[in-house]
Amino acid sequence: MNEKNMENTPYICVKALEKGVSIIGVTRGEVTKIHHTEKLDKGEVLIAQFTTNTSAIKIRGEAEIYTQFGTIQSENFEKE
Repeated sequence: MNEKNMENTPYICVKALEKGVSIIGVTRGEVTKIHHTEKLDKGEVLIAQFTTNTSAIKIRGEAEIYTQFGTIQSENFEKE
């Protein structure tokens, strides 16, 4: 994918609502692999883009996720 095509790929924005929120980038292709991880502290924000390498993003912990489809809030089930 060239830079011109990258202009139209979706972004998400993740805002951590607690310390230690994990964001995990997952590859596309025949074998799915984790290729990138980030840890966010409370209040930190990460903007991520889906690319030719990233087909999914996993978020673990309490966070607000802003997408082109709206806002989603993840939960931390370990607290229950």
